[in-house]
Amino acid sequence: MPGLPSDETLTREGLAVQDAKAPILLIACGALAREILALNKANGWDHMTLTCLPAKYHLYPEKITEAVEEAVARHRDAYDQIFVVYADCGTGGLLQAKCDELGVKMVAGPHCYSFFEGNEAFSERTEGGEITAFYLTDFLVKQFDAFVWKPMGLDRHPELRDMIFGNYTKLVYQAQIRDAALLEKAQDCARRLGLEFEYRFTGYGDLETALRGVAGKT
Repeated sequence: MPGLPSDETLTREGLAVQDAKAPILLIACGALAREILALNKANGWDHMTLTCLPAKYHLYPEKITEAVEEAVARHRDAYDQIFVVYADCGTGGLLQAKCDELGVKMVAGPHCYSFFEGNEAFSERTEGGEITAFYLTDFLVKQFDAFVWKPMGLDRHPELRDMIFGNYTKLVYQAQIRDAALLEKAQDCARRLGLEFEYRFTGYGDLETALRGVAGKT
């Protein structure tokens, strides 16, 4: 995707507004930038533009609500509509409450693992006993060291692996695109964590459904 920053930049810095003239602004997590831009392009949604907060905020979910509030305040006057492309993402309901207060909508669901798989399907799996799975998306496979290995100290203290992941049984790779190199890397992530591996091609799931709803409200 020409012009899109590296995954490292999306992690650290996010993404500046892509088209200031579009009437709808999507404020999203940097981990979703490629997927959102791919959907916009595939569907001809040129009336929706994107800006992203740093993906690293998922390591500090207490920062997400305030950062979203600041982004909405900064851009509100320039757009007819703003849509927040975050799920709850560890904010304990605070992000939803803030979006309600600000009068903006957001993606439904507890986190991206849920809406990529489909919130209903993910809930059924969880209720059916899938509570010992560790999930990775395309972005998190590519940024595994930045989001998992290093923040958890496994690069310095590999002996922590069994303590941290001892209650997990498998790593589930939820793939948004079919990519042999990413599949191989995801399998290596499972090996490094000492977990069984499961591959699920989810595509964009409820993310696409949510954006279709926004795209139709011009």
